[in-house]
Amino acid sequence: MATQSTTATPRSSSRRLPGQMRCFVMKRIGEVGMMEKPLPECGPNDAIIRTTAALICTSDTHTVKGAVGERFDHTLGHEAAGVIQKLGSAVTGFKEGQRVVVNAITPCYHCMNCQRGYTSQCGGMLGGWKFANVKDGNMAEYFHVNNAQANLAPIPDELTDEQAAYCCDMLSTGFMAAEYANIPIGGTVAVFAQGPIGLMATVGARLLGASQIIGVESMPHRQKLALRYGADHIVDFSKEDPVEAIMNLTHGEGVDAAIEALGSDLTFQQCIRCTRPGGVISNVGYHGDGDFIHIPRMDWGVGMSDKTIRTGLCPGGSERMSRLMRLIQTGRVDPLPMTTHRFSFDEIEKAFHLMDNKKDGIIKPLITFA
Repeated sequence: MATQSTTATPRSSSRRLPGQMRCFVMKRIGEVGMMEKPLPECGPNDAIIRTTAALICTSDTHTVKGAVGERFDHTLGHEAAGVIQKLGSAVTGFKEGQRVVVNAITPCYHCMNCQRGYTSQCGGMLGGWKFANVKDGNMAEYFHVNNAQANLAPIPDELTDEQAAYCCDMLSTGFMAAEYANIPIGGTVAVFAQGPIGLMATVGARLLGASQIIGVESMPHRQKLALRYGADHIVDFSKEDPVEAIMNLTHGEGVDAAIEALGSDLTFQQCIRCTRPGGVISNVGYHGDGDFIHIPRMDWGVGMSDKTIRTGLCPGGSERMSRLMRLIQTGRVDPLPMTTHRFSFDEIEKAFHLMDNKKDGIIKPLITFA
């Protein structure tokens, strides 16, 4: 489904009503545009952030196509850094004007699922994913942060807002894919799709000690970046059967772990087929359409192969964000090569459509705010 744009709201701040801000929204399924909304209110446990840098995610395009249902005039975005504009009276340890970043997942840390250790499922399935799902996102001049005490992460002076924004989802989700894959030291792993999440899963597999990382990707610029980030082999699925190629590279054994980072029924099945008995299939792909994902029965050992299928939504919270930023500080990972395009907030519709159609070699577009 192609997305449509609506006429943008006049951008001159002198024509804006007091207490209003510009937002990039999903008008309805299949339609996006700019509009003005009232500034968000700040409760005692909340914070209001003035946005300085944000990234567009493919999941935003899935949302606009109806993957999570209808939304009306819903602000998009879940990867942003900024400056604290206002703090709730109960939030301590921060100050207005401080640079912060907020994970895509903002749990409450009080509900039953949070107490059970599943903070990404806060309040119900996928409930930790609040931005652009159950509340307005952060593709706006200002955005609201719930439970700010636990969800605000200070940005170290050594990092730029752009670097910090990558921790919101790309690093957090990609590394989670590798963590959930339970890769043994010296183990083998195949990462299906080398988009931003897959690239960070590749980095995560390297950091966790995998001895053989196989990236499955057809686009040459993504193949090149995958090798830069630690892939040992590239399998081009447009030229060869990826399962057959992976089995050949592992001498017929299959990999210890396969990571699905695309959100495709076919690649999910291929992950199961190329994983050895007792291995793990780690799914972080966003399966945005269809009613079912299929499991190949025989390659699943008719249900008795000891293969584990693990799914997840990236962990949130300030502690994880601080650890991810330390990895950038210490040079363990450099996310900036993934920024292939840069746009001002005034140009965000162009950036969104480019991310939707994946043209011009795009991997991640950075949006900067005045």
